[in-house]
Amino acid sequence: MDSLSGMSEELAEIEGQISDIFRALSNGFQKLEKIKDSNRQSRQLEELTAKMRECKRLIKEFDRESKDLEYKNDSGTNKMLSEKKQSMIKELNSYVALKKQYTSNLDNKRVDLFEGPGEGFAEENVLLTSNMTNQQLMDQGNQMMDETDQAIERSKKVVHETIDVGTETAAALKAQTEQMSRIVNELDSIHFSIKKASQLVKEIGRQVATDRCIMALLFLIVVGVIAIIIVKIVNPNNKDIRDIPGLAPPAPSRKLLWSPNGGIWLYQKYIF
Repeated sequence: MDSLSGMSEELAEIEGQISDIFRALSNGFQKLEKIKDSNRQSRQLEELTAKMRECKRLIKEFDRESKDLEYKNDSGTNKMLSEKKQSMIKELNSYVALKKQYTSNLDNKRVDLFEGPGEGFAEENVLLTSNMTNQQLMDQGNQMMDETDQAIERSKKVVHETIDVGTETAAALKAQTEQMSRIVNELDSIHFSIKKASQLVKEIGRQVATDRCIMALLFLIVVGVIAIIIVKIVNPNNKDIRDIPGLAPPAPSRKLLWSPNGGIWLYQKYIF
């Protein structure tokens, strides 16, 4: 194997993917030169960086695969594969350097954008400080200390306000916790009351059932008595009901009468 056509299928496929990425990187950087907007340039650089990471992974895979095949290949093929790997690494490094250059240019543009018309202000301050007298320097130092003290006081105020808010929040949480405890206790009481009410309803139901049974029995007794009375009225000579209390024939009544001779004699009359 003395040419790329003599590579294994795996190495040839990896080499083709790397070549495709190199073409995409070349076209991407050419497109990047025509982009003027910094935001679009940043997005384009991010895409190119992702492609370079993928290319680096494929080169490592190419190197690993070629080392696995070293014992099968002759020295010429191994040398060719090593030179091919070094060539791909060199080309990738050139794109990495180009990416760093564009990134540096974008960073400089952002610095210029934030500095604006105040560029060189720090250098001007240095020059002004060198021209100040000792008294002016002391006055400026005192002023800076006062500003620092004011900033510290503002920070303390913010801290105290934060502590107050935390205390109020803790108190509110405690009140809510107590309220939840009361609600739980009330729910327990309601559950107990419902349970007692269920028991009372069951007892009332049993009492009502008992009362209904008693009323039904009394009704049957009344109906029986009425039936007997009706039968007695319809058939007064019925001997089967003669001895029933209240319906038996009345006992004969006796009357004492005076005789014309001054004696007493009995007069008996049966009333049916």
